[in-house]
Formats: sequence, C-alpha cells, structure tokens
Amino acid sequence: MDYQKINAETIDRWVEEGWEWGQPISHEEYIKARHGIWDVVLTPTKKVPHEWFGDLTGKKVLGLASGGGQQMPVFAALGADCTVLDYSVKQLESERYVAEREGYDIHIIRGDMTKTLPFEDEAFDLIFHPVSNCYVKDVKGIWKECWRVLKKGGLLLSGVDHYINYVVDENECEIINSLPFDPTKNEDYRKQLERDDAGMQFSHTLEEQINGQLEAGFTLMSLYEDTNGEGRLHDLNIPTFLAMRSKKS
Repeated sequence: MDYQKINAETIDRWVEEGWEWGQPISHEEYIKARHGIWDVVLTPTKKVPHEWFGDLTGKKVLGLASGGGQQMPVFAALGADCTVLDYSVKQLESERYVAEREGYDIHIIRGDMTKTLPFEDEAFDLIFHPVSNCYVKDVKGIWKECWRVLKKGGLLLSGVDHYINYVVDENECEIINSLPFDPTKNEDYRKQLERDDAGMQFSHTLEEQINGQLEAGFTLMSLYEDTNGEGRLHDLNIPTFLAMRSKKS
C-alpha cells in the first residue's frame, strides 16, 4: 500500500474543497507581515512565540510539509530566503500563487519527507514543520534528516500529535482503539479513517517525537501543548498536540 500517494491525493482534494490549512493568506495579511504584524501556528490554535524565530532577515528557511501559502509568505515578508517541500500539488500551487501575487522568490519542491531530503548538509538556518508527521509511519528518519540539513546552531520548530486522538471514538467520548494506531497493519483502523475521510494516519509515542529528536542530536529548548481547536477533547481542555523548539548544537 502506497499510503503517501493516498495522502497526497487526499490532501489535494481537501484543498479543492476549502480545507482550512490549504487557504493562502491574503494580500492584506502579507502587507501586515511586511510591517511586523504577523502570527503563524505549528498546531491548531496557539500562535508560535515570535522569540522562537529570532531575526529572519537573510536566513534560509525550509518549510517542511508546510505548503499552502500560509507560513512561507510570512517568512518571506520578514526577509527570509524560503524553500518549501510538500507532496501536495495543490498546496504547492498555493505557494506559487502567493509568491507571484506578492512578487517574491521561493524555492518550491514537490517531495516526500519520508525520503532523503534533496538538500545538501547544513543548508538551512531554520526548519518550520507544522503538524503533518501524523500522516507518516516512521518519524525518526525525518528528525535525522532535519538535523542533517540544518546548520550548526540552526532551529527546528515542529508541531506533532500526542496520540490521544487515535484512541477515542469519532465523538471523543469512549476509548475504542489500542496503540499503536497503524492502518497499514490493522484493517479496522483503515476503515475508521476511510469513514472519516481522514487519509492514512498513524499514532506516534512521545518517545518517537521527543526522544527521536534528541537521538538525532537536537537539544530541546522549549515546548508548549495545544488542543484540537474543536470537539469534546478541546472543550475539556485536553491537550492533543505538542509544539517544540529544538536546536542543532
């Protein structure tokens, strides 16, 4: 099963249907960013602290699975030299649309983040990686590649799942699944995802997410938790996502 192909096609369709994370920022939002008024997210609701970025002027920034024309235009407005890698054609079309509309350059690459990244060692100052590795079976390889392509002292800003979403039913009232949640090995889990039109998703432990970065060589500098933004778990203020700021020492 080529689950990455399934996910790319699913996300393309979501974008066409008006998916929240596939709608590019407006011209007005871009102009505000040029004047220092901006915010971006790694997880559903909480804004990333500006101090996590530092001065982006002249910095080489990689948006890893970060297509959609939402974050890269902001970083470009702040003076960064931006590259975006995504496997969704529609997400990359949004990136190209905003760049052409606003008149800035961006390196746009269609690629699979589960493979060796098509960049030289120490190519970037910062990687921005919003929630997306829930669509990937193995995340430790991603952290190793992030470490490789970052310069010494470079930053990895990542948003990841807590795995809680994968044990509850669709109404978030009962625990119905065991972990790990892997639709390539469990037919019932695959059927759940098909019913919910959720693509192919996978749970990951905090060992995979946090310790995976530490094993790759990163130093964890800061983190915060976030909720789904809607639904019963959100109403109960139960965190389901984690944002991390990590540094290549």
